[in-house]
Amino acid sequence: MFNKILIANRGEIAVRIIRACREMGISTVAVYSTADRDAMHVKLADESYCVGGAKVSESYLNMPAILTAAVESGAQAIHPGYGLLSENAKFVKLCEECNIEFIGPTSEMISLLGDKDKARKTMRNAGVPVTPGTDVLEDVGSAKLLAAEVGYPLLIKARSGGGGRGIRLVSSEEEFENAYNSAYAEAEAAFGDGALYIEKFLKPVKHIEMQLLCDKHGNAICLGERECSVQRHNQKLIEESPSPSISDETRKAMMKAAVAAAHAVNYNSVGTVEFLYDKDGNFYFMEMNTRLQVEHGVSEMVTGMDIVQWQIRVAAGIELNRKQEDVYFHGHAIECRINAEDPDNNYMPSCGRITGIHVPGGSFVRFDTALYQDYMIPPFYDSMIGKVIVQGRTRELAIRKMKMALSELSVLGVKVNRDLMIDILSEEEFLDGSYTTDFMEGFEKRRADQKN
Repeated sequence: MFNKILIANRGEIAVRIIRACREMGISTVAVYSTADRDAMHVKLADESYCVGGAKVSESYLNMPAILTAAVESGAQAIHPGYGLLSENAKFVKLCEECNIEFIGPTSEMISLLGDKDKARKTMRNAGVPVTPGTDVLEDVGSAKLLAAEVGYPLLIKARSGGGGRGIRLVSSEEEFENAYNSAYAEAEAAFGDGALYIEKFLKPVKHIEMQLLCDKHGNAICLGERECSVQRHNQKLIEESPSPSISDETRKAMMKAAVAAAHAVNYNSVGTVEFLYDKDGNFYFMEMNTRLQVEHGVSEMVTGMDIVQWQIRVAAGIELNRKQEDVYFHGHAIECRINAEDPDNNYMPSCGRITGIHVPGGSFVRFDTALYQDYMIPPFYDSMIGKVIVQGRTRELAIRKMKMALSELSVLGVKVNRDLMIDILSEEEFLDGSYTTDFMEGFEKRRADQKN
């Protein structure tokens, strides 16, 4: 087992990893930007190193500075959290060359699964259902011909995409060329790779993801699903487990497909296979995330397993101590992402000093955050400042508990989306579980009409 781990991240996920390490008796090293000098993860870690300026590119994406901090501190491993360098194959390769364990899959694995075109082909060969579409497009002219074969509406997607970037919905041939050029430019700027492919746009659909835990000894287990269909601009807002919409038979089939996907690439570490689920009961592979997910706490609540600790254990070569039949699911869990933003002002990000904070409590209520009284939220990073996670014996009780927890949550000094979350939880589509990925479109229109 590792004696010291460097956390190459910030905010609530850095705090979450530090807490997991403390429970395991592992020393921690934090890295931080000049804007995060007073951040909670810096205060909690055993050691800390400034790795650059306020911009992400100057600090949390500064590979040489982070690796230097790891070497100087004597850290044996680096945990990337999510986002930032968590799926950066170049960084993982540098870790391997420096003989520092990257707590995640290998650089080759990240490259394979990060290439959406290769990933689709691999899953197809493994018998995992894949959304109808094309291979990588050569140019806009030939792409138009292929688009006609796939049929409109369709999605143009970046081969190296992530976080909702490099995706364009195209409803007709007249829109195609502009959408193609726009997606190409965004993908090239965001990922250094403008390669695109086409997927059939399925609507209405649900977004269901399966949590995997795989070790270096060929063992893979699935920790069940998370329903992630409440999204705005491809960004998840609320997640729950189990999904209120899929049958036990479908659940078993999706879990089996997720494990098959892991075995197809000899995957190790935590990972998530994301599926689209249509109104006819069909499911299709969308992508595989080779990292810890923001919403991992939902699966922890229903399985009782600490996913972060197991991610560290399997990176150290420890074999899983349970089989699939040993994984049990308890009750229902829901997560609401708390963002520093103003939903009534086009979701404008909000930053500034926290003048007051009250965290919800009670049995099976969890608030993952890095906030504290007088903390200054900087304007340079993602707007998510915390996650409220609850578990109830039934879905109805979990919803009720989440509303209670949100009503207790108080963050003063900045705008947050707490009231928006309460409103979503009160919607009929959410309550009956019928909501799909386009839920927020109708919800926001109704919300705007009520105010007008």
